[in-house]
Amino acid sequence: MTGTATGVYAPQGIARSVETIAAWVLGVLWILPLVYAVWTAFHPSAFSTRFALDAPLTIDNFVNAWNAAPFARYFANTVILVTMVLVAQLVLVTLAAYAFARFEFPGRDVAFALVLVQLMIMPDVLIVENYRTMTLLGLKDTILSIGLPYMASAFGIFLLRQTFKTVPRELDEAARVEGCSPLQTLWKVYVPLARPTYLAYALVSVSYHWNNFLWPLIITDSVESRPVTVGLQVFSSTDQGIDWSIICAATLLTTGPLLVAFLLFQRQFVQSFMRAGIR
Repeated sequence: MTGTATGVYAPQGIARSVETIAAWVLGVLWILPLVYAVWTAFHPSAFSTRFALDAPLTIDNFVNAWNAAPFARYFANTVILVTMVLVAQLVLVTLAAYAFARFEFPGRDVAFALVLVQLMIMPDVLIVENYRTMTLLGLKDTILSIGLPYMASAFGIFLLRQTFKTVPRELDEAARVEGCSPLQTLWKVYVPLARPTYLAYALVSVSYHWNNFLWPLIITDSVESRPVTVGLQVFSSTDQGIDWSIICAATLLTTGPLLVAFLLFQRQFVQSFMRAGIR
């Protein structure tokens, strides 16, 4: 019996060890570009491809990058963009999810099926039509034109609908007995119970629109409307000259806020998705 048990557990132990080693290797490969960017950004250009422990530290690369391009304006545009999109998304997806979860109306299932179909359509497929629409509306080269196509989120509607359906109907009926209107019931019952889902969705939305590049690159032409990702691409183009120390410093400037936010809220982020009721 002992020999049989040992024979069974040995392959499992080997498999677990292989998985652990593979995970560590993938983790190291994933973090290597970040390590290189940090090293290069905090050292003079002469050490961008030479790793020496006695290399002097400097923050001049960050100063030069900040002064070489209007990053303050890019950051302001990005903050305005992600805030505008997130607020609009939270309002629209909340109302839509509440309607799909708790109201009976003709065509509800068909409408929700169309929402699910949108989950399978990549936003890049609609770039030409979105560009044409923004031009016809006279919104080209504005912050609003970047965020407008994303204000109705099929993923957000699906996520919140699933969460709202887990709310006991007894709470809904109790709120109605107390004289609450449907909107008051939504605000006082459903929204508080869905806070973990809202947090998880907000983190995903902010991260996506902070890093979005292709659509903002196409729809914007001026500094007044460019987000930080497009500004970084313009800054690092060959016309500006290639200085990897300054480019890496600019990259850390643009990604730093998201990286710090993830490090601070990673536990809440994971717990939010665990409790979000994704089914």
